[in-house]
Amino acid sequence: MMSPDALRLTVVVPVKNEAGNIAPLVAEIEQACAGLPFEVIYVDDGSTDATPAALEAARAGRPWLRVLRHQASAGQSAAVRSGVLAARGAIVATLDGDGQNDPAFIPALLEALEQAGEGAGLAQGQRRGRKDGRFKMIQSRIANGVRGRILKDSTRDTGCGLKLFRRHVYLRLPYFDALHRFMPALVAREGYTVVHRDVIDRPRLTGTSNYGLFDRLWVGLLDLAGVWWLIRRKRATPRAVEAAAGEADATRDEDVGC
Repeated sequence: MMSPDALRLTVVVPVKNEAGNIAPLVAEIEQACAGLPFEVIYVDDGSTDATPAALEAARAGRPWLRVLRHQASAGQSAAVRSGVLAARGAIVATLDGDGQNDPAFIPALLEALEQAGEGAGLAQGQRRGRKDGRFKMIQSRIANGVRGRILKDSTRDTGCGLKLFRRHVYLRLPYFDALHRFMPALVAREGYTVVHRDVIDRPRLTGTSNYGLFDRLWVGLLDLAGVWWLIRRKRATPRAVEAAAGEADATRDEDVGC
């Protein structure tokens, strides 16, 4: 297995009951990340179908593929967080496990984040050619419009699962359910910039959706109000510098000499 120090990227994929999508998506990630020092972490969020068996089969001959399991479903945000906490790469990519996010865009997002420098915390994919049903697209357009007006995060599509971010930046963010939908605003709150790249949406490979856009509208509105409050309450973070040994004694001697 590759040394953790050599890893450039960790790809985190949350899944729940996606048995039919495991093998093709793993193969696509492998092809997209060929040449990169990378690992992939699948987080099985309490699947009740053949997902565990499909993941075990996919691991054969792939030492870079790791699998975490939630004993009971805790939601997409929790699954992403479990993967990020376990990640060995300094940069983390996330994508949905249904195949709608094309892994071929990972290298472009990685390049965009790295070229933007250490001050950039997130490269956010923004979907073109949405393949969701009409109702979900209307739902998404309304949610993105309201969020954008209130948070002013300059992001057209925060619901896109294809994101790349610096792990240490993510770990500074407040954790709550649906965190992944507010990452641009929260990353900016920490003083980092966000870069955007268009990505092409695809139909899901097989099966039906297990994670809703916003499970209930009022939950999404409460989350939005909470994020707005967090941004309003943010204060400048002081820069802490570690004092050298003996520095306090030296300062005291100078005071006495005066």
